[in-house]
Amino acid sequence: MKPIKPIVVIPTYNERDNLERLARQVLSLDPSLELLVVDDNSPDGTGEVAEALAAETGRVTVLHRKGKLGLGSAYREGFARALSLGADAVVQMDADFSHDPAVIPYFFEELRRSDLVIGSRYLNGVSVVNWPLRRLMLSYFASVYTRVITGLTISDCTSGFKCFRAETLKAIDLAKVRSDGYSFQIEMNYRVKEKGFSISEVPIIFIDRHAGTSKMSKRIVREAVVMVWKLKLGSLLRGLLPERGVS
Repeated sequence: MKPIKPIVVIPTYNERDNLERLARQVLSLDPSLELLVVDDNSPDGTGEVAEALAAETGRVTVLHRKGKLGLGSAYREGFARALSLGADAVVQMDADFSHDPAVIPYFFEELRRSDLVIGSRYLNGVSVVNWPLRRLMLSYFASVYTRVITGLTISDCTSGFKCFRAETLKAIDLAKVRSDGYSFQIEMNYRVKEKGFSISEVPIIFIDRHAGTSKMSKRIVREAVVMVWKLKLGSLLRGLLPERGVS
């Protein structure tokens, strides 16, 4: 699949120092690429920077939200808006340069064979720069834990750098995806697998953020621990129930 209208969805909160440079790098990759910025009313003026880019380039759309409502809800709204704009491929990435825009063309190449492509930090060993050991171990073993419980076979279950076919996102009821943070990434992967779509990975080097502060919290970690069991048990229960319309 060579995307005709790919849209990159980037949630932002206080990313003024990063957004303009990141947007220009993304848009320079291909003239067909568009950018959708989902800004949670950043007090540092990130939303205004996004609007200026939209006016200048004609390839940036800005979705302003009333406050800091969570990463999961930002992606849900961003995905829905991207689909309404006619996207046939949707990339999700962070605004802090931890995800290298140069990987995006490799996503599109791999999308010829897969319905979801994940940028993996653990496909070829460990490719993470500037993380403390505790954070690295937490992320790595979160993927191991998720694979054991859910049966997912991907190496990086919590990566936030991905590319979906539009058909894949349309098949998932985004309104029912209520998780946030790490668990949002896990849940989206699981929903894709549950629908029978194919998932592949490309290696990335993850570099810790250049500016701003980390959004990680103990609540997000706890939510991820519980979410994998909810997904597994929910899937088992659906498998035991008779299909609708079958007598």
